Amino acid sequence: MKIEDVRLQINTPLPNQAYPPVMARFTDREYLNIVYRTDADALRAVVPEPLQIDEREPLVRFEIMRMNEVTAYGPYTEGGLVVPVTFEGEPGEYLHSMYLDSFPATVAGRELSAYPKVIGAPKLYVDGPTLVGTIDFGTLRVATATMGYKHYELDKREAEAQITVPTFMLKTVPGYDGAPRVQELVRTQITDVVVKEAYTGPARLQLFQHALAPLADLPVLEVVSASHINTDLTLAPVKPVFNYLTEEMR
Repeated sequence: MKIEDVRLQINTPLPNQAYPPVMARFTDREYLNIVYRTDADALRAVVPEPLQIDEREPLVRFEIMRMNEVTAYGPYTEGGLVVPVTFEGEPGEYLHSMYLDSFPATVAGRELSAYPKVIGAPKLYVDGPTLVGTIDFGTLRVATATMGYKHYELDKREAEAQITVPTFMLKTVPGYDGAPRVQELVRTQITDVVVKEAYTGPARLQLFQHALAPLADLPVLEVVSASHINTDLTLAPVKPVFNYLTEEMR
C-alpha cells in the first residue's frame, strides 16, 4: 500500500478496519434515564476540572440506550453514568462511564470522539408491566434499573431538552513513552433529533460494587426522576474546549 493510500485510512487493521468511516444515523434509539441524588464528595472526586458540579444538588443520570437501528453498525445497547455539570457558565453533562456490547461502536466512540466506552453487557427490555435496564461486566451484574412501563406521557419538548444538552468528555491519548500525547476536554451536542415517544413513571436503581466497573462509587441516595424516550438522531462531531497539556486553570 502506497503512502498516499495509507493517509486515507482512519483506523486499523488496514485490510478490515475496526469501524466504518461513516457518520451513523440512529433510528428508534430508546432511552431509559434515571436521575438520582448522590454523595457530593464522591461526585467531586471523579469529575475533572474545569467542569463544575452543583454542590447543593449533586445529581447523576443513569442511562441505558438501545440502538434498534444504526447505519453501518447495526443494533447494539449501551449504558452508564452521566453527571450534570457546568463549563464556563454553560450547563451540560459529563460522560463518566459507558458500557457497550458492540466492539466497532466502542472503538469508534473512543477513537473518533472521546466517549468513555468499554465492553460490557447492557440490556433494555420489558418484563410484564416493568421497563428493565441492566449492565453486566463480565459475568457479574453491576446495575439494575426498573421503571413503570409507559405510565405517564412526558412532554416531548421536555424529553428533547433532556437529551440535547451539551455533552463534555475527557479525551486522553498516551504517547509511546506512556505520558499523554493528547489530553483535552471536548464538547458535543445532539441537535438532529426527533422525539417519537416519551414517558415517565416510578423508578428504582441498584448499583453493585465492582473493582473494575465502579458505578457504585457514585451511590444512589434518592431517585429524583425517570424517563423512557424513543428518538431518531445523529451525533455531532466533538470540538476541543480545554487542553490540559497547554492551558492553565483560570
